[in-house]
Amino acid sequence: MKRTFFLAFTLLWSLLLTATALPQGEAFGPVRSAIRGSNSHDLAQYFAPTVELSFDGDKQSYSATQAEFVMKDFFAKHSPASFDFIHYGGSNEGTPYAVGKYAGKDGAYRMFVKMKQAGGALRIATIDFTKE
Repeated sequence: MKRTFFLAFTLLWSLLLTATALPQGEAFGPVRSAIRGSNSHDLAQYFAPTVELSFDGDKQSYSATQAEFVMKDFFAKHSPASFDFIHYGGSNEGTPYAVGKYAGKDGAYRMFVKMKQAGGALRIATIDFTKE
């Protein structure tokens, strides 16, 4: 009985360690795909209940639904010619973030995306676009 418990505990612990050791950028894969495709609906699937959006320093907080419409409008006005994340990191508290380069047809933007734990999963808390 002790051996079975020990084996089950070891297996569970190994799975948890493996899950937390995923590369930081892996959490941003679906986000990257949604941005590349200028798909605000797919992007909104990863929004926290409240999202802070910033465009050249003009910051506002939105509900996930409102943020979806704001991003839809942004994509319509500034459709991406190319997009990719160029840096991934995390705060001391473990909050993951990514910095990207968003090249729209009307200019380039530096993009910052920060995620946080919400509802047991990583969700987008902040998106910041700064025109270069």
